[in-house]
Amino acid sequence: MTLQKRKSKSSRSSRKPTHKRGSTSKGRQPRTRQRAAALAEIKDDLSKYLRLAVDEEIVITRHGRPAGVLIGFALEDDWFDYRLEHHPEFLRRIAEARVALREGRGTPLRELR
Repeated sequence: MTLQKRKSKSSRSSRKPTHKRGSTSKGRQPRTRQRAAALAEIKDDLSKYLRLAVDEEIVITRHGRPAGVLIGFALEDDWFDYRLEHHPEFLRRIAEARVALREGRGTPLRELR
């Protein structure tokens, strides 16, 4: 029994991704599309899935069950926004500010001018 050499997919996946001109993190739409991919597929062609993850979440499955999510960033600002939106201290401070506003503490925007 002889082993056949597997064809490399790296030539397809190593191409540079093209970015949409003029896109900014402020104007991007929330991701609504999802795609599922087996862990073995992700490992075989990670760069392809990173490119796809810019526009849609990739749900990574292990034995048919969700095991993780791959999220891509088109711009460095997108990475910064993601980190800020998921930072525990930032989320705690937002929650505290909302409670304070409900209790009547705080300064209305019209008074800041």
